Amino acid sequence: MIHVIVHAGFHKTGTTSLQDFLCQNRPALSPFFDYYGQREFMNAGAAARLYAQRPFPHRLYLFRKAFRTFLASIPDHDVIILSRESFSGGMPGHRMLGRRMITSYLPAAQKLARTIVKELRLRFGADVTITFFYTTREREDWLRSVHGHLLRSIRLTDDYETFRARFPSDIAPVNQARNMAKALSPIPVVTAALEDHINNPNGLATALLNLAQVPDSVQVDLTPAPHANRGQGKGLRESFLALNRQGLSKSELKAQKELLLSPHRRTP
Repeated sequence: MIHVIVHAGFHKTGTTSLQDFLCQNRPALSPFFDYYGQREFMNAGAAARLYAQRPFPHRLYLFRKAFRTFLASIPDHDVIILSRESFSGGMPGHRMLGRRMITSYLPAAQKLARTIVKELRLRFGADVTITFFYTTREREDWLRSVHGHLLRSIRLTDDYETFRARFPSDIAPVNQARNMAKALSPIPVVTAALEDHINNPNGLATALLNLAQVPDSVQVDLTPAPHANRGQGKGLRESFLALNRQGLSKSELKAQKELLLSPHRRTP
């Protein structure tokens, strides 16, 4: 029986490092599962994000169509891992149609997850085993990371305290995962917290490898992936905020941010 593990989020919870780890160790792990990451879903990842920002039925249809096309392109395997944080929708802090800020994954994530389940059953049969896997992070660290990412990537003009106040007190990745578990029941939902794996050589991937029943003897010989998407320091975040408030053109704003970022980029 085929087992599909869907790592569907959340943003800024160590997902890129986990995906880099799985890519880097793909040859060693190939006997145990087929792995598909964020660049391998054709248009499905982008379609899911766009649906969260513009939640119209035709947007959900476009996601379903892209995801179905992806599934038709892959072979069967006893275990398949799909990892794409946008399968829960858009990163909180982005704007929806009408300029409302996304503060919760749930409205989009629940419909996307149900679509994923239907398409997996259509592709692999009604008896396919499906598990949803969510990585989480302590609320305050998560909000700071999201805020820093948005300062860098879009024209966010909120300082941290203003940004933080826009989110209800119960909005945290672990709570969002609990709500997804209720919505998806009886499909199992497994979570792993970033802070619980900080000293683990294989990081959050350990939880996913255990879920896929990769033997410990194989796990100890895997190559750790470097941490990815580390947040910038306070000074750089303040510089981004100042730039975002200056009214620069989109191209000039991007150029100024690139100048600030260039000394901090990793070199091979």
